Amino acid sequence: MTEDWQSGGFGLYVHWPFCQAKCPYCDFNSHVSAKINQNDWVRAYLWELERSSIQTRGRVLNSIFFGGGTPSLMSVTTVAEVIDRALQLWTPANSLEITLEANPSSVEAARFAGYRDAGVNRVSLGFQALNDGDLKRLGRLHSVQDALSALDIAKKHFDRVSFDLIYARQNQTLEDWEVELRTALDMDVDHLSLYQLTIEPGTAFGDRFKAGKLAGLPNEDLSSDQFELTQEMCRSAGYTAYEVSNHAKPGAESLHNQIYWRYGDYVGIGPGAHGRVTVNGAKTATETHLSPAKWLQAVSAGSGEVSATQLSPREQSEEYLIMGLRLTEGIDVQRFQRLAGASLPSHVSVELMELGLVEIVGGRLRATATGRPLLNSIIRAYLTA
Repeated sequence: MTEDWQSGGFGLYVHWPFCQAKCPYCDFNSHVSAKINQNDWVRAYLWELERSSIQTRGRVLNSIFFGGGTPSLMSVTTVAEVIDRALQLWTPANSLEITLEANPSSVEAARFAGYRDAGVNRVSLGFQALNDGDLKRLGRLHSVQDALSALDIAKKHFDRVSFDLIYARQNQTLEDWEVELRTALDMDVDHLSLYQLTIEPGTAFGDRFKAGKLAGLPNEDLSSDQFELTQEMCRSAGYTAYEVSNHAKPGAESLHNQIYWRYGDYVGIGPGAHGRVTVNGAKTATETHLSPAKWLQAVSAGSGEVSATQLSPREQSEEYLIMGLRLTEGIDVQRFQRLAGASLPSHVSVELMELGLVEIVGGRLRATATGRPLLNSIIRAYLTA
């Protein structure tokens, strides 16, 4: 019997919580530690894989994603053992995608060769900027030259390479971003993640912003112009904006992230990892301990999870809407109705269509090009109806 999650696929997320330094804009669960016992982490990951697989054995595994933190600080042995055990516990898809995030300051050719031999077939590099001054302001430990060297190493070892950039940075003009994005497009990777700088509460940037000490942030008009320029330049260069911030050449879309956005199932292991797993038709949201030390201790006692909460039909439909509308393809209207047990509020759809912000094509609700910059407002309109 087909279950709803199968519309999105099944993946595994592995969180490595350590970084060499904490970036001031970052609100991910990352920590700086002088000493890391990789053997302890291998044992904990393998135990969590075994525990998490009990209710999902026999599933086809579409993707594995090593995120963080800085997963390129993981030993090759750690990565290899996690991949090997995952492929024993689940059936790998023929198109299995295994991604590892890497920071340019931690890229080594020998380690990348080892990751490739372990089964990693896609690398995502955290460039964030192609300007040394801005890299320093963003708290990055690498230079532009380090980034270019890392890209060269990555291309030699992997067929699929992506990198991230942050725009709408302090004192960044539209012309500055145009030059930087043109440089990025000329690097000819198959995938680009291009994010507007977001000031998150609880981060160093958030504290500075609250104190009025984060000068030079763009106004709404400039941010909008930079977003539109990003869409136009990527489209002209052959990169499809398949999601609000992600652009890919045909066939190079991130399979793992599509599992999130298409509201599939995924197991999340490691400190601070979240998961969504359907068992006997019931979708459960899982969370793990944030503290690396506490997570290791909890795993040794039986489970790294701190909570596992069954989601109501309304919660599932809302999550599907929030995630799915980020995709250019949008959401399946009938699938939303099956999850919610009710139709989308038609008066909201009519109003948003009259404004040119959404459209329904082939049974799918999606944001238009005009609507995508206003996606948060569109989602809010549906959720508050």
